[in-house]
Amino acid sequence: MCKGPSQQDHETMPNFEVFKRFKRLRLFEPSLGVLGFFFFAVCVICCFFYLDYKAVAKGYRVPSQSQRFMWLKLDGSSSSEKKKVDFLSQEGKGCDVFDGDWVWDETYPLYESRDCSFLDEGFRCTENGRPDLFYTKWRWQPKHCNLPRFDGKVMLEKLRNKRLVFVGDSIGRNQWESFLCMLASAVPNKDSIYEVNGSPITKHKGFLVFKFKDYNCTVEYYRAPFLVLQSRPPALSQQKIKTTLKLDQMDWNSIRWKDADLLVFNTGHWWNHEKTIRGGCYFQEGEKVKMEMTVEHAYQRSIETVMQWIHNEVNTSTTKVFFRTFAPVHFRGGDWKTGGSCHLETLPELGTSLVPSETWEQFKIVSDVLSAYSNASEGTKFDILNVTRMTARRKDGHSSLYYLGPKESPAPIHRQDCSHWCLPGVPDAWNELFYAMFLKHYINHTFNSSTYEAQV
Repeated sequence: MCKGPSQQDHETMPNFEVFKRFKRLRLFEPSLGVLGFFFFAVCVICCFFYLDYKAVAKGYRVPSQSQRFMWLKLDGSSSSEKKKVDFLSQEGKGCDVFDGDWVWDETYPLYESRDCSFLDEGFRCTENGRPDLFYTKWRWQPKHCNLPRFDGKVMLEKLRNKRLVFVGDSIGRNQWESFLCMLASAVPNKDSIYEVNGSPITKHKGFLVFKFKDYNCTVEYYRAPFLVLQSRPPALSQQKIKTTLKLDQMDWNSIRWKDADLLVFNTGHWWNHEKTIRGGCYFQEGEKVKMEMTVEHAYQRSIETVMQWIHNEVNTSTTKVFFRTFAPVHFRGGDWKTGGSCHLETLPELGTSLVPSETWEQFKIVSDVLSAYSNASEGTKFDILNVTRMTARRKDGHSSLYYLGPKESPAPIHRQDCSHWCLPGVPDAWNELFYAMFLKHYINHTFNSSTYEAQV
């Protein structure tokens, strides 16, 4: 006689059936597979970049190109690149050097910050504790031509007995210091490079003039964040008007710039509500303060004044003028006063998602004015260093937490600098383009006549 199931069997059987039915659903098998593959991929990628960082950090150089980056072609080498013409050749005449990509290059950077004494502490990111070096390894590669590699000795020879002047805001200073280091790397005796007035480079406001004694040339910087004149308001102005920007007058120091052999302008970072109206700085034309004028309109008027000054005051047969466009900021989750950050960015991006919309509005203002003056019948002669789009991709290149010097860095997480650039870094690429465009004029014997017109 068969025995009836025990009480325990009654309790066990339903549980077992539930488990079997649950198992048939196979809920976990695909998920675990996907998760496993995901974590495996993450580990491989982390090892990939960690190994490359270790190699870079130790100063290791692969003889030809990094094998780890070979399959990605991040060094810019490909069968199509071999067909590209040289920008300095006759065939490279129509090449838009601002249309291109950032490519990995093991031979970069062009100098080390520790070897250059002409840098503010705020730009020495590696010495201030930044742990990665990836941002120093990217080279700008135009799509349709190849740029000449920067040669400090060649540039210094071309600058012999000449003045090169940078005028603008602190981002212009960023570029100026980059160029000083690029040139100084070609000079064995660093004592032959000095500031003519004995002024220290760090935190110095006003102007600085560095002389390269062996070449009898100077590389100068003049602080003029608006380019036009900032001064006291007219008598009997409203109390809230602390200063005005005279949109129809150039900065007082413009008398020092006009006779330079090479002149590089930039402006943009101070043209915002925070730096102007909110701080009591309004806009003036003639004797009248334009209380209702917007920052955007004032910015346009200032660029027009610069163009008119070049046309009327600068002898462009002896002075070559360049205008560098705005370099975007990359704050995520706020701005410099509200906790915006960029310290986790270690690679360039394909898009420009971190760039605020105001950047492109400002870029259009400048583009429209510069295009109008370059296309005018009497044509104001200048070249455009059109770096805005290429720089928009470099969210990884900012000082972020590493701008307070080696003892005080990193800065508090909520006080990041996502405007200025680590050196060596992105401004070096601007100067490589400047170098290429300057050589193009020199080689084609157009220094005293027509100019290469960069697309805007």
